[in-house]
Amino acid sequence: MPAAIQCRDLRKTYDGKLEAVRGLNLEIQAGECFGLLGPNGAGKTTTIEILEGLLAPTSGEVTILGKSWRNHEREMREWLGISLQETRLSEKLTVRETIELFASFYREPRSSAEVLAQLELTEKADSWVGKLSGGQRQRLAVATALVCNPKILFLDEPTTGLDPQSRRQLWDIIRQFQRDGGTVLLMHAGAQHLTGGQAAAYATYLDLGAPEEQRVARGELEIAVGVAARGETPVTCPRRGVRPNANQYRRATGGRR
Repeated sequence: MPAAIQCRDLRKTYDGKLEAVRGLNLEIQAGECFGLLGPNGAGKTTTIEILEGLLAPTSGEVTILGKSWRNHEREMREWLGISLQETRLSEKLTVRETIELFASFYREPRSSAEVLAQLELTEKADSWVGKLSGGQRQRLAVATALVCNPKILFLDEPTTGLDPQSRRQLWDIIRQFQRDGGTVLLMHAGAQHLTGGQAAAYATYLDLGAPEEQRVARGELEIAVGVAARGETPVTCPRRGVRPNANQYRRATGGRR
């Protein structure tokens, strides 16, 4: 089975000078939850937009479930659910209308009632989006990504600004999607958004903003913080030119914390 997401020597340069992404190699298997970390300017957004097919790379290859954007764009759009950090939704539509609108963009969407129930929004189905709390809006944004019945879920800063209860609810939803066989790619500004939460129990992370002395050759995978599914304490270990894997890191370091 092909990798869910794979890129090889990915590069993006603007105006021939500004190098936003430099030789990134990444492989994420189906069913994994993977996070990209890094401060503003580290290349997270550029990388995500290339993977989502919204931006063409300067060079390098990207495949999603073994297919390229160049030849299979329409088919691949059906596979991706995308939730941006600040998804702009019409405040004058109801929650149900919003989900049904997004469902209409796809050939085989899930039912709005099913998605409302999964995101615990059934009681708010007939409420205007403008009347929702911050946590409810964030869950609605994720609902618009899940209604297309995706194979891969892209989430940009999914827990930013949420209270602890809303954060736990959202991680439960993400975890269930993963358990059902879906692949998740998260994007966060830094590890402080992940520590102490349920995310640290089942994901692997790549820090695109690691200090220069910790980076590997040609700006590939710089620092990876891998966390096994059992929720063990994370270990940090530089890795050259391969996809980070928490269990490999433990073996390489003799299980040291």
